[in-house]
Amino acid sequence: MPTTTGNRRRFRRFVDVTQIKIDTPAGPIDALLDLPAGAGPWPAIVVVHDAFGYGPDKEATSRRIADAGYLAITPNLYARGGRVRCITRVFRELLSKRGRALDDVLAARDHVLTLPECTGAVGIAGFCMGGQFALVMSPMGFGASAPFYGTPLPRPLEETLAGACPIVASFGRRDPIGKGAADALRKMVQDNGIPADIKEYPDVGHSFANKLPAQPLLRITGFGYHEDVTNDAWRRVFAFFDEHLAATPRA
Repeated sequence: MPTTTGNRRRFRRFVDVTQIKIDTPAGPIDALLDLPAGAGPWPAIVVVHDAFGYGPDKEATSRRIADAGYLAITPNLYARGGRVRCITRVFRELLSKRGRALDDVLAARDHVLTLPECTGAVGIAGFCMGGQFALVMSPMGFGASAPFYGTPLPRPLEETLAGACPIVASFGRRDPIGKGAADALRKMVQDNGIPADIKEYPDVGHSFANKLPAQPLLRITGFGYHEDVTNDAWRRVFAFFDEHLAATPRA
């Protein structure tokens, strides 16, 4: 059963993530959709997966978000063709800040906005590659952005984040591709008056919030899952989103 604290609802439920089709400018793609238990409407979060795609790890992330009282949608950015070809294209579009991958993320946002279960407030969260998307797209009509180790940071950073929504970012100090990222982002948001919560965790590296294959090897190379840090990062994200995606029912 849901409990209420202020304007936010916290839920525990045991249902499966649903795979759906969403329309995009380049044709339909599949996406994961997860709703909290109980009666909505809820704010929504568009989740952008990492370079590995959106397998079971993303289902667990989607459930975590829905358990916190948010509608979660994860578009499959690799829906068109083989993974290798898609990875190349998606990274190219990420660097250029335009293309089908960005359109797919916006289409996921537009899809949840059509749902009566959504309040009309939508944030974005992403991991690794998806964290870079969350930063690049933070000025593109989202209410808040949560990049997890979105490294390397997009360049030029100040130009890319001009007009950005509030940002809650999480980094690992042992991330071999994220040296100085937290400090650089912190300075940029402070200089430009962007509301933010930026934290660098000292004892973890890249992918600390993703359960990826070959964990022992990943930890040696500066990657790897860390449960306690993951829980703390999500606690900060949900507190930040509670503030900046406050439930405002549709007119």
